[in-house]
Amino acid sequence: MIQIYFDGKCGLCSKEILYYQHIAPADVFVWHDIATDPSPLVPLDVEQADALRRLHAKDSMGNMHIGVDAFILIWRHLPRWRLLAALVSLPGIKHVARFAYTRFADYRFKRLPHCQIA
Repeated sequence: MIQIYFDGKCGLCSKEILYYQHIAPADVFVWHDIATDPSPLVPLDVEQADALRRLHAKDSMGNMHIGVDAFILIWRHLPRWRLLAALVSLPGIKHVARFAYTRFADYRFKRLPHCQIA
């Protein structure tokens, strides 16, 4: 199963994850709200602040995917989202998506009070 580590206290993040949960096939994902319970991060050696800053996912082989790569992993397993996963995976587009996501994630992280834990 794919493990998803998300910020459930972020309004935008939680709405997006709720949508994904609604359309996701059964038995594909396990969703972890690490804003309220960071314990699933302990065996991964991932700090809560890092996981709050950027979406993290662990695939069924144990590989970590962070940021845009985590979204691509999710989209590859969702109906009607596979095309977006393939498009964003293209080298030039992926580079721009990573840049934009990193800027947005850093901006969001600095402004949400619950992210100020470090």
